[in-house]
Amino acid sequence: MAELSERMRAMVQPYLAGIEPYDPNFTPTRINLSANENTYPLPADVRGAVDEALAATPLNRYPDPMSNELRDELAARHGVARENICVGNGGDELLFNFLLAFGGEGRRMLNCPPCFSEYEFFASLTRTGVRNVRRDRKTFALDERALLAAAPQANLAIVTSPNNPTGDVVSHSFIAQLCRACPGPVMVDEAYIEFADAGASVQGLLSSCPNLVILHTLSKAFGAAGLRCGYVIAAPDIIEVFAAIRQIYSVNVLTQTAATAMVRSREAFGPVVEQVRSERERMYAALAADSRVQVWPSCGNFLLVRMEGASRIRERLRDEYSILVRDFSYAPGLDGCLRITVGTPGENDEVLAALAALLD
Repeated sequence: MAELSERMRAMVQPYLAGIEPYDPNFTPTRINLSANENTYPLPADVRGAVDEALAATPLNRYPDPMSNELRDELAARHGVARENICVGNGGDELLFNFLLAFGGEGRRMLNCPPCFSEYEFFASLTRTGVRNVRRDRKTFALDERALLAAAPQANLAIVTSPNNPTGDVVSHSFIAQLCRACPGPVMVDEAYIEFADAGASVQGLLSSCPNLVILHTLSKAFGAAGLRCGYVIAAPDIIEVFAAIRQIYSVNVLTQTAATAMVRSREAFGPVVEQVRSERERMYAALAADSRVQVWPSCGNFLLVRMEGASRIRERLRDEYSILVRDFSYAPGLDGCLRITVGTPGENDEVLAALAALLD
């Protein structure tokens, strides 16, 4: 993305003059496996329920500012109360509001890269300092000892589970220790948790860790990235903070309506999730069998792979095969790495065949 013009650099707040926005590096292609979207269509019954609900939704009134009907459905899904949930315009809005509320000038966020780059981007927008504790360069495991040592000097922390782009999940015992060590809120971003094994969520820690915040989204397992709907689960007094600073009506009436219908039909997504998990393991086995490729186990709907000439291979996948994957070669510690979303069986077959041809 282009830098700000000199005219704009003179007008914006000085600390924003050199800001580098999040860039997904998107190019239209026949097969897009770059954004960790769920590439499967909605189950037919769910699509019908969504369409029927949308058709009956009036557009001349403002939406419920707190999305209470959707909050009730989400509360039922997770076995919590409405007061434990705040809905946002995608997980991104809630991430930003988390930094806006609990970060700021003179405060510090504890971060553990490589992870989702939006954390540091939103920290820069809210003038929040960042204390990075890097993962192991070979395994990408968290440096738990260093994180716990740094936590008392942090004002807030974010840990992703499963982590994007490395795919690993965090242990419950570590999050409990981190919540005790950090004087402020600790967010666990569980955007991909549905693709992990049962019991991987840290939700069971909420009663004993009052500073724990868990982020969820409908963009991944629910296949609704276009809806822009996310939510956090936390103690009621933390939810009150999210509610107080949110932009009014940020979740539009169509998103609320469609999301409510989808969450009510949540059991219908089980087979899709299982298909993604099965395809992930099939892709992992195929890639791990190739000595020219290093691939890490993943609990998300994506795989991180390392190969020689990764950036050029990504370009050739795009230009010669119309397949888009994500290049992470530029990111510290991820040299030579591509991230490949797990798609449908046909999409996965095509990317595996294309990689085999390009690596010859």
